Amino acid sequence: MLYWLMKYVFLGPLLRLFFRPTIEGLENVPRKGGAILASNHLAVADSFFLPLMVPRRVTFLAKREYFTGKGIKGRFKKAFFSGVGQVPIDRASAAAAQDALDTGVRLLREGHLLGIYPEGTRSPDGRLYKGKIGVARMAMEAGVPVIPVVMVGTDKANPIGSKMWRPHRIRIVIGEPLDFSRYDGLGGDRFVERSVTDEIMYALMEMSGQEYVDVYAAKVKDPVPPRPRKAERVPETKAG
Repeated sequence: MLYWLMKYVFLGPLLRLFFRPTIEGLENVPRKGGAILASNHLAVADSFFLPLMVPRRVTFLAKREYFTGKGIKGRFKKAFFSGVGQVPIDRASAAAAQDALDTGVRLLREGHLLGIYPEGTRSPDGRLYKGKIGVARMAMEAGVPVIPVVMVGTDKANPIGSKMWRPHRIRIVIGEPLDFSRYDGLGGDRFVERSVTDEIMYALMEMSGQEYVDVYAAKVKDPVPPRPRKAERVPETKAG
């Protein structure tokens, strides 16, 4: 109930008023059944505007820290993120990561529309980074389509490090579903999973026009290693 109240009564009308979001390609989102919305990730605001503009309920896998705060503020955050469709996951270890994947597959098999950021974290500089194979693994295990989504303008409305959002037009583009049924029975093959993930990232790159960097965004955010150079390749297409 809180999800729909936030969307249509409390928060949604304000977001529409100040940011005037638009969306293209809604016909590519199935009306029912499990599917993955695989989006680029420019800002925290992405997780607000995508559910706002898609008629179906969108569920995201969110880091557990959003749900474990103490005191009144912690309880408020837990209630808020639960109410807006976020499911807590632990990403601290390999076992926890597997649990997160299992949770995603379960939700998809139950018919949920699952929002995923294949880059794993926000882009630190507006470029598109290498996708993690978890999105491919979930799509293949659950047997669902992957729908590429591009967010435009959220990084201007919600710049990294900003405490207050700034009015800016938001645009969302939803591409045609990607069908990976040709890989049935090959789940767990890391080469296949990498190929599927690269195909998803290639679609996002073509739709967004973002510069692609063939390293994980998390490595760029780490202050210890040197800043990686621009990639010499782009994610592979179906043709390889």
